[in-house]
Amino acid sequence: MRIEYDRDTCIGMFQCVAEWDGFEADEDEGKAILVDGEERDDNTVVREIPDDAELDAKFAARACPVDAIAVYDDGERIIP
Repeated sequence: MRIEYDRDTCIGMFQCVAEWDGFEADEDEGKAILVDGEERDDNTVVREIPDDAELDAKFAARACPVDAIAVYDDGERIIP
């Protein structure tokens, strides 16, 4: 399972930070940070979700008010 985070879409509500420690708040930028993520050219950050964090990562994606976070399972987008 992997998570993709669109930093451009993020509005800095930090609900993802409250749901999963895979996200941190960057108060200076007013955006979340996907910890240990790999940034792509399109300002999307991607990382694999550890097995023991799948539920929390899904909650983080669902909590995002602007759908800046997507979760994929075997290449299929499952959230949002």
